[in-house]
Amino acid sequence: MLPVFIFNRSKYLAGFNERLGKYPQFIHDGRKVIWLHCVSVGEANAARPLVDEIKRSFPGYGLIVSTTTKTGQELAKNIFAGKADAVFYFPFDWKSTVRRALDNFKPSAVLLMETEIWPRFIHEASRTGAKVAIVNGRLSERSFNRYSNFAALMKKVLANISLALMQGEADAKRITSLGMDAGRTNVTGNIKFDLELNESDAAVTSELDERFGFSDGKPLIIAASTHEPEERWVLDAFCSVLAGDARNRSRLLIAPRHPERFDAVAKLIRDFRNDPACEWTRYSFARRSAEPSPEDSDADIILLDSIGELRGAYPLAQVVFVGGSLIPHGGQSVLEPAAAGKAIATGPYTHNFTDVVKTFLEKKALIQFEKIPETAIPDDLFLAFSDLLEDNEEREELARNAANVMAENRGATRKTVELLRMVLS
Repeated sequence: MLPVFIFNRSKYLAGFNERLGKYPQFIHDGRKVIWLHCVSVGEANAARPLVDEIKRSFPGYGLIVSTTTKTGQELAKNIFAGKADAVFYFPFDWKSTVRRALDNFKPSAVLLMETEIWPRFIHEASRTGAKVAIVNGRLSERSFNRYSNFAALMKKVLANISLALMQGEADAKRITSLGMDAGRTNVTGNIKFDLELNESDAAVTSELDERFGFSDGKPLIIAASTHEPEERWVLDAFCSVLAGDARNRSRLLIAPRHPERFDAVAKLIRDFRNDPACEWTRYSFARRSAEPSPEDSDADIILLDSIGELRGAYPLAQVVFVGGSLIPHGGQSVLEPAAAGKAIATGPYTHNFTDVVKTFLEKKALIQFEKIPETAIPDDLFLAFSDLLEDNEEREELARNAANVMAENRGATRKTVELLRMVLS
């Protein structure tokens, strides 16, 4: 794998020494240590209410946080500053690297967000006497089928899990089918329902509004956590919206899911003016990462090429499209825009969040597109955008229902912490 790491050094070589188990010495102060592992940005964001509740409920414990991705590391260091005693990269899943990490931090408990099943790490953590728990666990049908190919290994690994706290009944059923003890498996709900915008998010909201003038009365569409080629379809649809109603001059903010694609998406936005599909070639464009300019407040399209600011952008929108859902990726979470009380649309591929999307659809809190040929996707997006912008009543009902779904499903964090007491004691 070394050539892969070298070729993609900006993504993979960050924290390489830490991944090898070479950490700065961790100073122990007599407190027991809880190790919380969040893979990337999504898990780190989801862990915010859990971290706050752990700090309140277990003041006698230290807390350390690990991530796998560079973007997750940057966000975790920001949002858990003053709360975590250390933030670092998760070690490669080899005996030597894992043992070095465990020897350095000596955790009493390890909490794995969602379903991060690392066989060597779980085995070695259990060998030291640390309790290992899956929190906010989810296991999609696709992941279940993949893990099922290694049934004997999975059963052995899951025997070392002290507690599996799963988001839904389907997740719990799948993990017990893989070999997890049903007596140590509980359904707690989804911690992400407990998300609330905090002071840090409000500061981002204010800063974005001041720079880009989102309070100017022009409706804002946010295309959140997009994947290739969703940005092109969104641009196609948005230009049609502009061409159909240039007076109101709707605005678009695009937030790609992966930071390594920021430059490619910026180039796409610049070049799309010359695309035959573009119905409005006069749009202006600004990047969040660029130096502020007086023209920013009038830009038709803004690229949010920053990390950890999307939550703060949601309150400024009228309509939010959640990406990763127009392609068979499986979708990104609709819960953060719902927490901001926004009208949400998503694509047909949402198998990463089946139970959540089902709940939103049952409560009429979400628009979900049907599976159609790729050539027709921009038309579907255009109709959804234009209809929601024109129909205030429908947009406001969707937003209100989304906020109500969040309120009705809160409490997973409290349940999680109560069950963790058994493990931590």
